Parts: sequence; structure tokens; C-alpha cells
Amino acid sequence: MSTQHQHSDANALHALTAELEALRERVTTLEDELEKKDTRLETLETALDRARTTNDRLRTRIDDLEDAQPPVEARLDAHAKKLAANKARITELQARELEKGAHLLETHVDETEVDVADDRLERICKDDGRQYFRLPESDDPLGRGGNVALAHGDLLPIQQLATMDDDMLHATVSSLPSRLAARLWKARTDPGVGDNPWENGCAGVREYVTASEMKHWIRRQETGISESYAKKLVSRTIDALLDLSKHRLAIRRKRQRKNGLEYTERRVLLMADAEIPGDSSGERTVTGRGTGIGIGTETGAETGTETETETAKRASPATTAVDR
Repeated sequence: MSTQHQHSDANALHALTAELEALRERVTTLEDELEKKDTRLETLETALDRARTTNDRLRTRIDDLEDAQPPVEARLDAHAKKLAANKARITELQARELEKGAHLLETHVDETEVDVADDRLERICKDDGRQYFRLPESDDPLGRGGNVALAHGDLLPIQQLATMDDDMLHATVSSLPSRLAARLWKARTDPGVGDNPWENGCAGVREYVTASEMKHWIRRQETGISESYAKKLVSRTIDALLDLSKHRLAIRRKRQRKNGLEYTERRVLLMADAEIPGDSSGERTVTGRGTGIGIGTETGAETGTETETETAKRASPATTAVDR
């Protein structure tokens, strides 16, 4: 009995010793974790103190800027008033010089601000290649820039509209066929447009565009337009082309044959001898969307004979000023 009791006590003592050792290790681990947390807390407190210092400095800076803002705004207002007064003086001087016959560089003139007689200014191009403003028909007494190469008023209405961007064109012209006519003319003269339905012609025809190609071009330009409405727009656009070009264009009907069927198609023609202000004499090469036939090389590529010709009247270009 005594031996068993001693063995039991030894086991209990060993168990207590092991448990005590585990507790000591646990206490040591907790102390290490606590020390790390204390260190972390001190770091965060230091960062918080720095942030508070920075915030205080920024608040002070904001207060200083707010105190300085009224004088800065006052100076800006004074500068704005001075600039407005200077612009008014300059525009008044420009108006007086224009009324005396001066030609002023386009880049220096705000045409919406200059107040001249009848509110009419004319944009011109001179021999130096630069754009100028003048009163209609006035000659520069100093002769700067050379002679007038081409005045804006010398251009046909369709040429004037073709120089406008889309926003200005919408503001100037409310009729869709007229806008389409202007954009169609611009596609002919401006390679940057890209979508050009005009083709090179021959035998006295500089360029032409067919009604069918015009219909496809209109549908590309105006999304959502049905084919039937595009056909109506073709006729109205052709009428606008004739009117805005002052009948420098011609309309011809040509009998065509396709897939065994015969039909008549209208063509809008720009004749080689048409008087187009500032335009070339017809030697310009135009790349169309179809066969791209060059001038003087159309040899029966399109079968059929002409049955009706509607040639527009030739009229000499008139120089007219444009309302601002």
C-alpha cells in the first residue's frame, strides 16, 4: 500500500510540474505579445501625434489662404475689368481702321465684337496666303499682304457653306437637303472628309455623282434614314446643289442596263468649263468609291445613251459680302 501511494504521489507531482511549466511558457508568450502590442501602440501614438501636427499646420495654412483670398479675387476682378476695357478699345480701333479701308489679319479680329456699318465683314485671302477681314469692296491703302486672291464673298453659296463645321452649318442652315448639299460639295473638295461619292469624268465632264451613289452616301451620313426617305432626299439635295451652286452644275439622265433590266439614272455633273471661284481647271484627280475612272479614260465602262440633258445656266460669280 505504501509503495502504491508513493507512486501515485510521484505521478501527481510530475503532472503538476508539467502543467506549471506549460503555464510559465504561456505567461512568457503573453508577455511577449503584450510587449509587441505596447511597441505597436507607441508607434501608432507617435504617428497620430505627427498626423495631428500636420493637420494643425494645414489648418493654419488654410486659414492663411482664406484670409488672402479676398484680395486675390479683388485683383482678378480688376484684371478682368481691365482686359475687357482694353478689348473694347481694340475693337473700337479695329472698327475705325476697317471703315477707313484697312485689311486686318483674321487671327487678330473677333468678328462677333467688331461694330462696323451694317455689321458686314468680308473674309478674304491675299497673295501672302493669309486670311484677312475687310469691309466689302474696300482696298487696303497700305497694300499689305499683296493683292486680294479670293474674297469670301466671291465664293458660291455652296462653297461658303462647305467651309463651315457641322455645328456652324446647323446654326446657319435649317434645311437638311441644303446641309447635305454643302457636305457633298465638301466631300468633293476636301480629301480629309474621306467619304467621297464623286467620280472622275471625261469628255468635258470634270466630276460627277450618280443618284444611286448619292442615296447610299446620304444613308451613311444620316443614320436611321430609311431607303425610301433617302430617295426623296436625293431629289431635294440635287435641287439644293443647283440652287446653292448658282446652277454651275448640270443634271443628265443616262439609260443604264443592269442584270438584264434597263433603267434611267440621274447624274449631277461638274463640267470642265464650269466657272467655280478658286477651283482648279479640272485637272485635279478625285478618287471615288466606284471604279475610280480618271479624266479622259472613260471608254464605255457604263453602257447606255443619254436621253435628256438639263444643263444649268452659266452665270458669272458675283462678289457679295456675308452677314455676320
